[in-house]
Amino acid sequence: MFSTVISGALLGIDSTLIRVETDISSGLPGLDMVGYLGSEVREAGKRVRVAMRNCGFQIPVSRITVSFAPADLPKRGVVADLPVAIGILICMQVLHQSDLEDILVAGELGLDGEVRSIRGILPLVRQAKQEGIHTCIIPAENLNEGAVIQGIRVVGVQTLSQAVAYLSTPPAGRDRLLPPGHVDLEALFRKGQEEITVDFSDIHGQETAKRVLEIAAAGFHNTLLSGPPGSGKSMLARRMPGILPPLTQEESMEVTSIYSVAGRLPPGRALITERPFLAPHHTITRQALVGGGTIPQPGIISLAHRSVLFLDELPEFGREIIDLLRQPLEDHQVTISRSSGSVTYPSRFLLLAAMNNCPCGFYPDLTRCTCSPGKIRKYLGRISGPILDRIDLCTEVPEIDPMLMIAPAEAESSRQIRERVSRAIGIQKERFRDTSFLFNADMDARAVEQFCPLDSEESAFILKVFEKYRFSVRTYHHILKTARTIADLDESPEIRIPHLAEAVRYRTAERGFLREPGKTEGHIYGRPQY
Repeated sequence: MFSTVISGALLGIDSTLIRVETDISSGLPGLDMVGYLGSEVREAGKRVRVAMRNCGFQIPVSRITVSFAPADLPKRGVVADLPVAIGILICMQVLHQSDLEDILVAGELGLDGEVRSIRGILPLVRQAKQEGIHTCIIPAENLNEGAVIQGIRVVGVQTLSQAVAYLSTPPAGRDRLLPPGHVDLEALFRKGQEEITVDFSDIHGQETAKRVLEIAAAGFHNTLLSGPPGSGKSMLARRMPGILPPLTQEESMEVTSIYSVAGRLPPGRALITERPFLAPHHTITRQALVGGGTIPQPGIISLAHRSVLFLDELPEFGREIIDLLRQPLEDHQVTISRSSGSVTYPSRFLLLAAMNNCPCGFYPDLTRCTCSPGKIRKYLGRISGPILDRIDLCTEVPEIDPMLMIAPAEAESSRQIRERVSRAIGIQKERFRDTSFLFNADMDARAVEQFCPLDSEESAFILKVFEKYRFSVRTYHHILKTARTIADLDESPEIRIPHLAEAVRYRTAERGFLREPGKTEGHIYGRPQY
């Protein structure tokens, strides 16, 4: 007897359908599994045997062969317990092949027959819909996640017996036995847009830093904050998601798919509708940051996709760890290669970093700084020039005036700032309507030439700046993209000199706090002194 059950396998944050083919025939008793399998798939045979027995299904003493097709696709990280059990039951004539027509089955089995949750349900159901599947049978714990995909019936089962009962029921009565899942996407997004847990109104003063973060949010620009301990750098950073534009439905699907594949989606959570805030400790490993493992999993930089990656005390991460961000910051994706193939995860994140000016934090205030010039050089030398070239905005966060704490003035709320940011984002959406870009920071060199034209006066101004500071071409493009965002916040169709001047000021700010000790100005990374 032969059977075929449709299931799925993950490829990065995408999925592909696989066929679980089962045959029971006479011969030496045993259960063989073939089809370029990983160890976690081979282990399914033992779980399936015990789970079926504990659910009252006695496997015949026969030769059982299970094949996973296509055979040339590596089946790593695939959990196919439930499809294998259903395939065996069809061969045992407990179920009929016609019961599984255009139905996808996925799930892990416990030894007692419980159907346990698995990773990657969202991309799996999305691929099933694209392939014309009309029903997906998945673990009940994953029901809300799968039901996010509209236009396909998604059913959650808790046990193997429940799955068999559902498939044994005539199609007309199945929805009464196990109603398909339903998620109100509009309500989810509305709730996500209303939630602001920490607010900018809690911070008094630091208007320049707030302005920089507003520009960063409006154009998705990478930003570096520097200042002494206690000046509020971390407080400012943690309020960044509250002024970012809400996730679009497409962005939300991308982010949720990554969290689903990584197994980081909170239990019962259907969709991630607000931008996450990732703040790893400086002891993070290379693998945890960029992803990896025997079965490649997304790292922090992929979990921060379309969101904020905050690196507090940036130099403490070490130069090697920081330099790992160079390629993802440029290409907005990370590729993990293994002998069995390569997996690519998206990593378009907003890098927000904070640092002190020296190990003690008080340089250049020599009345309080206890660091030697050698210590300061070594500390600042952990940040490479190429990384700084990929940061659009730099600003110093000074100590807070005590008077602002004693008699605080009313500060703008995150919602007020978000309104301005949202208007600027609306302008960008219209500008990039026929392109793949979402934000000004996404533009490549050709797009900068197209969308950031300068008049003669502005061209002369930026040429003088370019000659004075000897900027790289990459930095020149970053300045134009930042100026474009500042103009969008002003709702100006053209980039004017004030917009360029403000962008240049934030771009050259690192020359003020990343300078060699004992010199009034200059950069420690080999650039000329002025």
